[in-house]
Amino acid sequence: MKRLTSAELRMRIAVPVMAAALGISAFASKEHIPYILGITSKASAALLYGDYADYAYTVQADAVSEETDKPHIYSYDTYAVDDSEMISHGALGIPSAANEELTVTEPEAIPDEYSDEYTEKSGIITDNFYGVYSGDEYVTLKSGGQIRNLTSLDNSEIYSLSEQSPQIEITFGGEPQVLIMHTHTTECYEPYETGYYDENRSTRTTDAENNMTLIGTMISNELAKKGIGVIHDTTVHDYPSYNGSYDRSRETVKNILEKYPSVKIVLDIHRDAIEREGERIAPVAEIDGKKAAQIMIICGCDDGTMDMPDYTENLKLACFMQSGFERDYPDLARPVLFDYRHYNQDLTTGSLLIEVGGHANTLEQAEYSGTLIGKSLANTLSELKGE
Repeated sequence: MKRLTSAELRMRIAVPVMAAALGISAFASKEHIPYILGITSKASAALLYGDYADYAYTVQADAVSEETDKPHIYSYDTYAVDDSEMISHGALGIPSAANEELTVTEPEAIPDEYSDEYTEKSGIITDNFYGVYSGDEYVTLKSGGQIRNLTSLDNSEIYSLSEQSPQIEITFGGEPQVLIMHTHTTECYEPYETGYYDENRSTRTTDAENNMTLIGTMISNELAKKGIGVIHDTTVHDYPSYNGSYDRSRETVKNILEKYPSVKIVLDIHRDAIEREGERIAPVAEIDGKKAAQIMIICGCDDGTMDMPDYTENLKLACFMQSGFERDYPDLARPVLFDYRHYNQDLTTGSLLIEVGGHANTLEQAEYSGTLIGKSLANTLSELKGE
């Protein structure tokens, strides 16, 4: 599907709403119109009173309640979702092994009582729920969940692959079957939910109790409880140098696979980052009355240049896991991102990357998601149990 420009988006939304609004404006006041139209107050007023050029932004900004000054879950229309600035889409200028160095700094000590006085209010944090989507990019799986197809493969081919079970056999109570590791180990989260972010606070830390290591531990613990042999490698691959993180994590994985050839699945656990000017987005779902950081599986496709001839086996596993997440914890998982990525996913036919929330989510939300991921994976992998 062609991505709409901001101008096209505004016109697509503005024209039908303006038509309806003209009939309303004759008897409704400016204050009442938002409730009649069923959209947020600033956006509806902007449309009706001539500020429709700012509509796309106000829909996002309105996700912070004027009454509580706190974020709430807000679902975007498919066309209004602009996640092109995710780290996973590479649009934030994240350093690569070829050209940039990232300096990782330790965050300041956080006081027992986190307060507004401590936090510089650099911009707002908006909770956003990424739900079910329509359009040519999306493949809805028969067993639940969706794939976002950004490749040249036909959706029907992806759907057909999703119906095939992964060629993986899991044994219980014995040798390691799963490797949990982190290429970007130092990625971290907001310490508390305040509705604001402080741009001076580092989004990376070597503290294993506050970075991706903790999330990996939560996943690993749940797998171990069910008798699935798991290795959690906590090697820091992105500090003190970010350059070559994937090269170093590749060597780590290769060494572990050589030592433990029983490992069939390798999960590289990260967190994402979605940011716009003055606003950071926290992917959030409510699971059993508690906020969880939404997760996203990323599966690489080979365009003929990546030396991943068995990438379709990874895709089968991604579909299998995605449907498991949807079965066990509906809304936890965003659509699988299937794109031309490598991420060392040539090393096994069960290699995937999982983004657990983003830098605007809280550590508590991400930790909760880690537990949910582990529980669901344990259930799902039991379906692949061998003799």
